[in-house]
Amino acid sequence: MTLPLSQQSPDAVRTALFEAVTAVGHEAVALLAGCRGDAPIPGAEWTVAEAAAHLAMVNELMAALAAGEERPYGDGTPGSLAAANAASLAERPERDPAVLAGEIARQARAFTAAAGPRDGTETVVTPLGPMSLDILGSYLLTHMLGHLYDIAVALGRPHPIDRHRAALAIPFVRTAMPWVVDARAAAGHDACYRLRVRGLDGFAATFTDGAAVVSQDPPRRPDCTILTGPVAFLLIALGRYSAADALLRGNVLAWGRRPWLALDFPRLFKAP
Repeated sequence: MTLPLSQQSPDAVRTALFEAVTAVGHEAVALLAGCRGDAPIPGAEWTVAEAAAHLAMVNELMAALAAGEERPYGDGTPGSLAAANAASLAERPERDPAVLAGEIARQARAFTAAAGPRDGTETVVTPLGPMSLDILGSYLLTHMLGHLYDIAVALGRPHPIDRHRAALAIPFVRTAMPWVVDARAAAGHDACYRLRVRGLDGFAATFTDGAAVVSQDPPRRPDCTILTGPVAFLLIALGRYSAADALLRGNVLAWGRRPWLALDFPRLFKAP
């Protein structure tokens, strides 16, 4: 039986991450095979082909960053990233799903080939700011899982998210939390959250006057403890699943002095 990631060595986790990046890239080929590129993505402005083109472009960007290149791409704010996304799509007119799927897979392999020989703790500059090379790998995996989930929903096909892959994506989600706080939603908010994900180490997110700090242990008694599994955590973090639905279905449990805070916790963040 495979040990939980929290009990595996850093080298084993890194190997699992790179294997997941490569596997998910290859699964894009099967997911997009014979599909209609003009099928709309539910709840989004993109079509399947446009989402695939975005994935191909971002995978290429991540592979270049892993190879040591400097690639400016917005300033980390949602508006600048949206503008960079629009500009990159306009510059890349390819919309054949099969061609784009092949590029998604090829660039996923290129990322692991470039990142593999480098120290995973080495800092690289990314569209969301500086992070370690291995967190960049988790970022790439998270990004692929989110958009391929949307494509799968649009096409009525199985999505690529499972417990193991979601667990590998969570280090990036944890790292990115302070960067993606919605300033308007979090204005004046003060609370300490203990976040527990089954099979992984827990961590804390503490808000002081709307600014968030993520730490391994809570700096004070938590106001709200939230327990969930990796898949539910990732889908909520990506905005594909509401906290209310997860609570009602028993996929999320919350307790503490102010357990009702769990309902609004995801709204404190705005994914770019």
